[in-house]
Amino acid sequence: MNDIPFPLASTQLHATVPHSARIYDYFLDGKDHFVADREAAEAALKVFPHVAEAARANRRFLHRVVRYLAREAGVTQFLDVGTGIPTSPNLHEVAQGVRPEAAVVYVDNDPLVLAHARALLTSSPQGRTAYLDCDLLAPERILASAEVRATLDLSRPVALTLIAVLHFVPDESDPLGVVRRLLEALPSGSYLALSQVTADFDAEAIGQLAETYRDRGIAAAPRSRAEVARFVEGLELVEPGIVAAHRWRPDAAVDHGLVDEQVSVWAVLARKM
Repeated sequence: MNDIPFPLASTQLHATVPHSARIYDYFLDGKDHFVADREAAEAALKVFPHVAEAARANRRFLHRVVRYLAREAGVTQFLDVGTGIPTSPNLHEVAQGVRPEAAVVYVDNDPLVLAHARALLTSSPQGRTAYLDCDLLAPERILASAEVRATLDLSRPVALTLIAVLHFVPDESDPLGVVRRLLEALPSGSYLALSQVTADFDAEAIGQLAETYRDRGIAAAPRSRAEVARFVEGLELVEPGIVAAHRWRPDAAVDHGLVDEQVSVWAVLARKM
């Protein structure tokens, strides 16, 4: 349920097959979706009526965590894997609003995201943005790409952002190993920001939600808080640690008005020591 499609292999754009990125765009009141996506989204809303609120809360978490990284942590480099369909403000707009010199590499393998890549490349004059057509399950290719090498200095801290992508990667695809390989290439002082759908707060509804995705050929893997904690083992958690997305340093009244069951997304930011 976020900005990322699955499966994470090169695909063609099939308007008659629902796609998680386009479903998410529907929840965010976007315009890049087809009938199949809208039908899938409405099926999801029937079993979990708060799914659109959860998607928006997740998006606000992205904005807050990027502002924190740029303003408080002084990070000027971002590697955003699982970018999804551009929804303004995009990550580089938030980061460069604080640090005009910020450099951002977006990574996705959805042809629809590629079609919108121009919106992701409108950098500030001082900063840089690049787009890489690649999937999360190819970390070595991401790290060795010309886009990453030309845009980011991997000897300096980088923020790796995996926002609502990991719940589209089943355990058999070894998401933990993929994340660790990406982090291993980043220096001390780098950060990992992630969000992940969970059934911890409403097992029945989220279980049914996952089934609506799987029934349409979209992988769905809700994870517990303990499972999310494994992704940040060995890293230093930034306060408030692993919390529901709307509880991570909220700055909007709408976030204060939500309850955990409505969001059902874990969020965390952690620093590589």
